[in-house]
Amino acid sequence: MILRIRIILDVEEDVFRDLEMDHQATLEEFHLAIAQSFGFAGSEMASFYRSNAQWEQGEELPLIDMGTGEPPQGETPLGAVFEEEQHHLIYVYDFMALWTFFVEVMEIVEPAPGMSYPHLVFAQGEVPEEAPEKSFESENESEGEDDSEMNFDDDLDSYY
Repeated sequence: MILRIRIILDVEEDVFRDLEMDHQATLEEFHLAIAQSFGFAGSEMASFYRSNAQWEQGEELPLIDMGTGEPPQGETPLGAVFEEEQHHLIYVYDFMALWTFFVEVMEIVEPAPGMSYPHLVFAQGEVPEEAPEKSFESENESEGEDDSEMNFDDDLDSYY
């Protein structure tokens, strides 16, 4: 069984790749295929996150042991990640630059005779020189709390 997967780079321009991957390929192999198809070396740290159709970030599927006590998912086959109800992932490459990708299984196809996988089916757009800046809100900011109202100097005086 072959998964045809669209990987969309989170930038303003349309930049995406359609890859075909064997369902038995691992997340580590998928990571390397994505990196190569977008022109990256694949040597930076990366991780996958479960997602839904609204692209809400869920559980992390780390490729290596992150010291959290959870086993790394690098050897997990794609067929176990992309199940009947799970067709979306978020992929983050290079934690310093935060290249972010939206990953979606488009369809399941039969293997083509003589074809080797992974296979780049289609490429659209050029990868920018630098990753776009990402801004993250803390839970406090999203709840309307304003850090500027806190006076940290008062608390520091108690330590002297």
